[in-house]
Amino acid sequence: MNERPGPSGPDEEQVRPPGTGDTTVEALGALTEALEKVERARGQLYGFHQLTGGADLTLDRAVELLRMGGHAEQADLVEREILGRNVIPGRWTFQLVEAYDDTYYRPFVAVEEQVRQELVGGRRHVYEAEMKEARRTHGHPDHTPRP
Repeated sequence: MNERPGPSGPDEEQVRPPGTGDTTVEALGALTEALEKVERARGQLYGFHQLTGGADLTLDRAVELLRMGGHAEQADLVEREILGRNVIPGRWTFQLVEAYDDTYYRPFVAVEEQVRQELVGGRRHVYEAEMKEARRTHGHPDHTPRP
């Protein structure tokens, strides 16, 4: 098998700077992995926000149909007790998203970036790039280090 022509190693921006130890690279890999999990959690929070908001908007139709079906008392109950209700005291889901972003997500992103900047000149995924280099089959056309 012949490797496609091109560079023989990982992109320069993913190579560890000289003098950077294995523990540092592993620590940065763990920090990035944690941030990736926070990104997923944030996505689920946005999903929660959109699903809850969509459910609240769907209540308009339920209230309308209850009224059309002659169930004004039940329509009033849904409208009064559920429609537009806070999901936690004083807050709708958009406020939860904003608080999460301001209190946790943005500071996490900033700290992760600062630590990478200080320790490896801002390089991203150094740990993963080294794992790829160690695991790929050199000479195989589908295991090239980069495009």
